[in-house]
Amino acid sequence: MACGSGGCSSGSCSSGACNKLNTFDWLAEMELPPHQKPFDIVEVRFKGTRKEFYRLPAQVECYINEQVVVEAEHGYDIGTLSLKGELVKLQMKKYNRSEEQGEFKKIIRKANEADVAKLKENQELEVPTMYKARSIAMELGLSMKLSDVEYQGDRRKAVFYYTAEERVDFRELIKRLADAFKVRIEMRQIGYRQEAGRLGGIGSCGRELCCSTWLTDFKLVHTNAARYQNLSLNQLKLSGQCGKLKCCLNFELDAYLEALKEFPQNTHLVLDFANDKSYKLVKTDILKRIMWFAPKSEMGGEWLNLSVKEVNKFVEQNNNGIRPELIHAKPEPNKQVKVELDFQNDMGIDSVTRLDERERQKHRNKNRSGKPPYNKSQQGNRNGGNTQQPNAKPVEAKTSQPSTNVQPVQANQARKKPPFKKKFNNNNRSSANEQKPKE
Repeated sequence: MACGSGGCSSGSCSSGACNKLNTFDWLAEMELPPHQKPFDIVEVRFKGTRKEFYRLPAQVECYINEQVVVEAEHGYDIGTLSLKGELVKLQMKKYNRSEEQGEFKKIIRKANEADVAKLKENQELEVPTMYKARSIAMELGLSMKLSDVEYQGDRRKAVFYYTAEERVDFRELIKRLADAFKVRIEMRQIGYRQEAGRLGGIGSCGRELCCSTWLTDFKLVHTNAARYQNLSLNQLKLSGQCGKLKCCLNFELDAYLEALKEFPQNTHLVLDFANDKSYKLVKTDILKRIMWFAPKSEMGGEWLNLSVKEVNKFVEQNNNGIRPELIHAKPEPNKQVKVELDFQNDMGIDSVTRLDERERQKHRNKNRSGKPPYNKSQQGNRNGGNTQQPNAKPVEAKTSQPSTNVQPVQANQARKKPPFKKKFNNNNRSSANEQKPKE
């Protein structure tokens, strides 16, 4: 997704896709009461999904989507102001942070051109740094995967994000990395879902990953969520790019659990009807509240589709020892109704399917005779009829005179004749012989 006019640098991003985990500030156009001071804590976004809270001094004036220089443990860092105002309180409550807990680092100033140029240089160094660090980790034989690298704004510190199944002793790795890059090294372990959120990507639904756009809290996903929704337990289809079960399996789970309360609890349900007829449950549609039953004694018999209310009624009668008669209206066969659409000749076209009908007629003629179709003018020459078209100019009649030179006329006739007219050459020869003078 692209930005609107002006882009994020001007603060007019219309799509909100330039930053991950974007928060819509619906209080931006509202003014505070005159006696209330603005909230002095803001949210700053860094690379990936990392966001932190900083205190904004009164002498520093900055707006959303502007790059700022903030304090760090050793030096300074460069980030983007993502949110300010009263909504920051809700974000702090979401991350279990309060204004009284500890001191917040401050925003130093706005980022100038030199800071922005240095930030771009740091971003260009991240990819070769990650490749070299991976090669060093492979030489040491460590069972870990380096997924991302982030340089601090002043290039004094580099944070390496990695994933591992077990505990990894990377003390030797830190020494090798510090000697290779001449910076302070920090190793930070993240989960597979956090790794997918930092790297981003496109899911099987065709949209951006939820963990990289709006999802912040990762809840545990069980395979029971797929069972409740009647999904096939295929690990390839149920797993996301992180290798874990998709987070979207929990999105509609509550709706399915609410609908399942109306269904019978027995998954191997059998309904008994009069005349010793029994039907077993084979399929359910939870959202439509429909259940399909197949004959228990017959193979390939006709299925019954019953609503949940009917099924509950039959189950209650069977529990009381009653076998009701099966009165179920059979669905009428679907009759194919031919719908003719009216074609409006607005552009002077005769018919939309005129070319298709012409091609079909050619194939029919070819299949009947085994020969390519011929036009009406050739058919007239074949039958000896008049080949003159109705819109053609009339041809003046000429007096027949005995021609002394017959060969040029025969050559012109042979040039106009198609190949399949050779069987009529006998008639032409007889007419030519009649024109010769008798000896």
